[in-house]
Amino acid sequence: MFKPHRFVPKTIAAAALAAHGLVAHATTPFVVQDIRIEGLQRIEPGSVFAYLPIKKGDTFTDDKASDAIRALYATGFFSDVRIATEGNVVVVDVVERPAIASIDFAGLHEFDKDNLNKALNSVGLSPGRYYDKALVDRAEQELKRQYLTRGFYAAEVTTTVTPVDRNRVSILFSVAEGPSAKIRQVNFIGNKVFSTSTLRDEMQLSTPNWFSWYTKNDLYSKEKLTGDLENIRSYYLNRGYLEFNIESTQVSISPDKKDMYLTLTLHEGEPYTISSIQLAGNLLDRQAELQKLITIKPGQRFSAEKLKATTKAIVDKLGEYGYAFANVNAVPQIDQEHHTVALTLQVDPSRRVYVRRINVTGNTRTRDEVVRREMRQLESSWFDSSRLALSKDRINRLGYFTDVDVTTVPVEGTQDQVDVDVKVTEKPTGAITLGAGFSSTDKVVLSAGVSQDNVFGSGTSLAVNINTAKTYRTLTVTQVDPYFTVDGIKRITDVYYRTTEPLYYSTSSSFRIITAGADLKFGIPFSEVDTVYFGTGLEQNRLDVDSNTPQSYIDYVNAFGRVSNNVPLTVGWSRDARDSALVPSRGYYTQANAEYGTPVGATQYYKADLQAQYYYSFARGFVLGLNFQGGYGNGLAGKPYPIFKNYFAGGIGSVRGYEPSSLGPRDATTNDPIGGSKMVVGNIELTFPLPGTGYDRTLRVFTFLDGGNVWGNLGNSIGANGLRYGYGLGLAWISPIGPLKISLGFPVTKHTGDQYQKFQFQIGTAF
Repeated sequence: MFKPHRFVPKTIAAAALAAHGLVAHATTPFVVQDIRIEGLQRIEPGSVFAYLPIKKGDTFTDDKASDAIRALYATGFFSDVRIATEGNVVVVDVVERPAIASIDFAGLHEFDKDNLNKALNSVGLSPGRYYDKALVDRAEQELKRQYLTRGFYAAEVTTTVTPVDRNRVSILFSVAEGPSAKIRQVNFIGNKVFSTSTLRDEMQLSTPNWFSWYTKNDLYSKEKLTGDLENIRSYYLNRGYLEFNIESTQVSISPDKKDMYLTLTLHEGEPYTISSIQLAGNLLDRQAELQKLITIKPGQRFSAEKLKATTKAIVDKLGEYGYAFANVNAVPQIDQEHHTVALTLQVDPSRRVYVRRINVTGNTRTRDEVVRREMRQLESSWFDSSRLALSKDRINRLGYFTDVDVTTVPVEGTQDQVDVDVKVTEKPTGAITLGAGFSSTDKVVLSAGVSQDNVFGSGTSLAVNINTAKTYRTLTVTQVDPYFTVDGIKRITDVYYRTTEPLYYSTSSSFRIITAGADLKFGIPFSEVDTVYFGTGLEQNRLDVDSNTPQSYIDYVNAFGRVSNNVPLTVGWSRDARDSALVPSRGYYTQANAEYGTPVGATQYYKADLQAQYYYSFARGFVLGLNFQGGYGNGLAGKPYPIFKNYFAGGIGSVRGYEPSSLGPRDATTNDPIGGSKMVVGNIELTFPLPGTGYDRTLRVFTFLDGGNVWGNLGNSIGANGLRYGYGLGLAWISPIGPLKISLGFPVTKHTGDQYQKFQFQIGTAF
């Protein structure tokens, strides 16, 4: 096989034969005096020597040669390996595989190149790696799989490999996407109790509708179908159909690969009623307490959802007493003749444990104490599942982390101890924002801001914001220290400069209110959901009037001057028990604030504000929201209520269908709205999913009925009268730039002098 002074090519097959001793020409063993590598272009000789099983001084044999060939082929660097001998010198001649210079795509419409490059990286194909046809074939299959997930069953991928300079190749994947296969029919066989349309409502997958371009639910996905089957199963089990079964699922595609058809064969069975339900096992002498947690009663239809909620409530209750590993199994006894089921809840509290240590990991910037001070589960105390859940919620509410994972780990060698591992994933908490927007009131609005919610990992926040809205221009600097004291007292410091133009309807007046000031506020937590605020401030209000300014403002300036210094004291209270601040579906939110203008300043007054919101979800995807806002102010010591503290109403966020801030008293001369010292606004809003989008909470339709007005006691004014009402509908969207609401509103009754605006929109409002 090996002949002196000649190069003998070795293939993988030859190497295998040599390994089995089937060699036509044997080489006489000798001691290797030197090894020479030939044919290298990019690979360093040292790398080849590292893989060679032959070293100087070794005895060269056929077996060693075979091992060397196998070892070099196994590196994947070479397409050919030859070994020859020249005297006592071993010569290794290699041909390097070409390197991949570039990967490109042609014919892409459904995907962008970055996403497909990531998919190819997952199978090991990327520029800089050595060319391997088997790897390219796998990459081609991965591209086809990516298109299948989008419903492109007719997609074809062609691969072109082009040699380029320096032993490299360029790879081009040409894609003929073809049409996407749409779901044309979803059929059910065997459903007698519930209609096909009812069952289709439980599925994400659907036939094309007018909003399919957004939801993509008309494209078949195996993962989505699996979820839909579970939804249908849950729908039946929650209504007592214990014998329900999905007997078969058939997915077929038309010959032209444009249409798909889903057929589900069901066995419904009969509904079952609960004949009895009882607790068994180790109840820890708390049977009466645990019995109250059972939400399903004898005589009711069986519901898997209610049963799951009951077992979870019992497990959570046992967890509050330190039983971290409690388990509750529901054991059914089914009577098929009478279609009843007797349930026995077998309770196993396991062992009671206490927390030895709390470990915080993943916080590379945030200090440990910032996370630990939110923990309501303490070290060296009994395990309490409710306190652990509350701790996780509080850490999540910090807003510093994208993910918070809290787990309990048994301590080795003990039966009554666990460690609590809190693993957080940090996110950037600083932001620089430069933006431009357009509102129906202020037209073009420019804004900029710099904020850091977790300065130096300390948990304090600092923000600077600028807004250039025509009617409300601001420059604010805000600092919040959520733990000014170890007891959790919050300190809020504000410095601000505001310019308000409340008379933007008037084209002849340049009236402005310029406010500059600072305030200091402390928030004292009285419970996990209640916070009371106390604060004081110093502000200066300057009123710029001209000859076209409403007379009420001119009279106020003549009586008290253009500049008013104010030293207010504030007290407030808030409670937030909503399930979400962004898209609430249940719970309530309440806040109350009172402000007192002290005799230290030029103005003496008081004002009180109240806001209450309530959300109730009465059907899947349907949410009823109620909102109330009220404000009342009055002057003290014989002085009138400061006109620059007036309330305004009207527009989105208030009474829709009317021009923003247009309700209430108007100046008798200019007819401009001048606001008032008393305000009431109420809103009723019914939100439901946009038809065709399933139960997507980020895009919803709503109808509303608003009512409210503003009243004052200023002379030389007209208007106000009773409440104004508006109704209409709108669209709410959680957009990438914030919550967006668009509404079309109409007044219920029209009054002389009222100003209407049907179409309105705003970003960042709840009502």
